[in-house]
Amino acid sequence: MTVSDASTDDARNALAELVEGHSDDEITKAAEELGIDTLLDQVFAGMEQAFQPDKAAGQNAVVQWDVDAPDGKHSRTVHIADGTCKVEPGGAESPRLTLTLTLPDFLRFVAGQLDGMQAFMSGKLKLGGDIMLAQTMQAWFAT
Repeated sequence: MTVSDASTDDARNALAELVEGHSDDEITKAAEELGIDTLLDQVFAGMEQAFQPDKAAGQNAVVQWDVDAPDGKHSRTVHIADGTCKVEPGGAESPRLTLTLTLPDFLRFVAGQLDGMQAFMSGKLKLGGDIMLAQTMQAWFAT
């Protein structure tokens, strides 16, 4: 099974299989075979589905994710407002928070195989803007 032909739960499991125990090069190669933008679109669609409006009550935020891949930076902007989560391709003009990870580390992070705090402390996750928001928004999404 690939990430592209799976339901939400199955996609999460397929993503975990894609990254678990694999090197950065192996993860990157697999992502390139699937299509990096296609894979990222599916991951962020899953993020929209995992959003828990009740956990983010009263919150408004524009969060930019920058994923560094061999072919360049792939950005997505996540808009949290009025109990909704919408993702669009590209960067934001003035995000409240920017998170930057390499492609393999991003996939490990969203698969639950890379702890955000450890990633930040080791320099794998770079944060810009409201870094306290990074901690807060973890609770807004089902795992």
